Amino acid sequence: MEKHPIHRPAESKPLTPEPEIHESAHILHSMFGSWTSVGPRNQIIESHIGDYTYTMDDVTINYTEVGRYTSIASHVCINPVDHPMERVTQHHMTYRRRDYDFATTDDEAIFERRRSNRVTIGHDVWIGHGAIIMKGVHIGTGAVIGSGAIVTKDVEPYAIVVGVPAKPVRKRFSEDVISSLLQIAWWDWPREVIMERFEELSDTASFIRKYGG
Repeated sequence: MEKHPIHRPAESKPLTPEPEIHESAHILHSMFGSWTSVGPRNQIIESHIGDYTYTMDDVTINYTEVGRYTSIASHVCINPVDHPMERVTQHHMTYRRRDYDFATTDDEAIFERRRSNRVTIGHDVWIGHGAIIMKGVHIGTGAVIGSGAIVTKDVEPYAIVVGVPAKPVRKRFSEDVISSLLQIAWWDWPREVIMERFEELSDTASFIRKYGG
């Protein structure tokens, strides 16, 4: 009988309040909340990642504020950097001048322009595989960004958007339920309260009956 090797995935290591950053990730001037996890080959520049948010592999995040409990799938790109199309050449030698020995200083105006177009992502957002979030966009709490979507406009809370460019297909819940969830704001609860009420997070109707105003 022919024998075949069996490959079993390694058991995941439990997370801790200390951020878990994969050794292959490139991080520059960024901050991470408690229980966060950053996957392999991520590039995160001048961004803030909220508590419990995680990223999978090959994610790029530039100049972005990400809320708590957000799930970011592999190969997502948030706030891809732009090039100066108005110049004779778009090549970055005109602003990364030191790299090419054209000047002793870089053109900081380009980098400041990028910083001024930050992306903001709410709490409990799910961003699917390969999605791209363009500069200056705001993603509302509870939203779903479909795999491969290119988001060029703001997304309302709890909306599901798909496509290129991304367009809303429906809301996850009725407007009454959305209003209640936003009012409850469970993502702001301290960990001890989350632990106490953990089992209730799986039943939306009873959760709202119990904690809604």
